[in-house]
Amino acid sequence: MRVFLTGASGWIGSAVIGELRVAGHEVVGLARSEASAVRIEASGASAVRGDLGDLDVLRREADRADGVVHCGYLHDFSRMGDAALLDRGAIEAFADVLAWTGKPLVVTSGVGLVRPGHVVTERDRHVLGSGGHPRADNAEIALALAERGVRVSVVRPAPTVHGDGDHGFVPFLIGVARRAGVAGYVGDGTNRWCAVHRFDCASLYKRALEDAPAGSVLHAVAEQGIPTREIAEAIGRGLGLPVRSIEPGDAAAHFEWMAMFWSADIPASSDLTREALGWQPTHPGLIADLEAGHYFA
Repeated sequence: MRVFLTGASGWIGSAVIGELRVAGHEVVGLARSEASAVRIEASGASAVRGDLGDLDVLRREADRADGVVHCGYLHDFSRMGDAALLDRGAIEAFADVLAWTGKPLVVTSGVGLVRPGHVVTERDRHVLGSGGHPRADNAEIALALAERGVRVSVVRPAPTVHGDGDHGFVPFLIGVARRAGVAGYVGDGTNRWCAVHRFDCASLYKRALEDAPAGSVLHAVAEQGIPTREIAEAIGRGLGLPVRSIEPGDAAAHFEWMAMFWSADIPASSDLTREALGWQPTHPGLIADLEAGHYFA
């Protein structure tokens, strides 16, 4: 299968390339820069220059492909509205050429965009216009493409996609701990984060591309919910620092923009995903990954 992949040089997308190539697929990755193109080609994929705003490029490559995996996103928290509009435009561009073809389109969302505070399952849906994260609406717009003859599925990764080389939430928390001299959690630290290893996440994208029925919602979640206090304790052990609670009113000053995420309760189940596609995570969990030491090297 010839697969067009956005976000191909990113944290998840670059791992997806490896999964797809091992399975015998040809991968064409979208590259925003020459440096991204070099990384994509070094991984054994082909690169095409463009970004999520280059809709003609997206349509052309989707038309040439046997399937599309959309991992790309503008991760700029100061421009959430702009990022969501880019994402929506890309999904609509793919729809223009994939409608009534039966070809697969795998779109990315996130379990944290649904309804924090309870164990989110694949049956939980975003509510259009609910006033939450603007990216949430895009997942529902994508799922509606099943009615237009697209074999669309939405993968919702855990907020923590961890592994060696991670540059996301966990390294930021480690950086905060280094600067503050303490590994902190908010309140009593019983709020939970679900998690998945990068390579397990990538393997689910491959399965979604190959086998997911139209309209599927899939959870890239290996661990349903780890108390944030346990994560902070692992960070404290890794850095040799004390661990303590940060009062909710002080969280924004201590954790900066991360405070809203670090204080959220985001557990999620992947039972239905495992049952539907036979997906079974095999890589280390988050605490074991932290204990391995590479986050503190």
